[in-house]
Amino acid sequence: MSEPRLFIPVSMGRFASALRLFRTAAGKRTAVAFTSPLKLARVLGPGQRWVVLTEPALRGMLAELDVIGIVIDPAGTMSRPAKQVA
Repeated sequence: MSEPRLFIPVSMGRFASALRLFRTAAGKRTAVAFTSPLKLARVLGPGQRWVVLTEPALRGMLAELDVIGIVIDPAGTMSRPAKQVA
């Protein structure tokens, strides 16, 4: 059985892309993932870039970072896209 694909928001740099990290209400850094590009666009806007990863791949990328976990399909409590991310 193959792992489900997750759509992960990224920020684009000049030479590479980087995972976008966010903060929980308590201020802890977390990653977010979406089960479809449409869900991602509803929360972060249609211009948000993304990559496709499996959960184990994403967890591997986060292993050495100070990130508490992954929130899958967050409801989107922001009223507008954040100008600053973790």
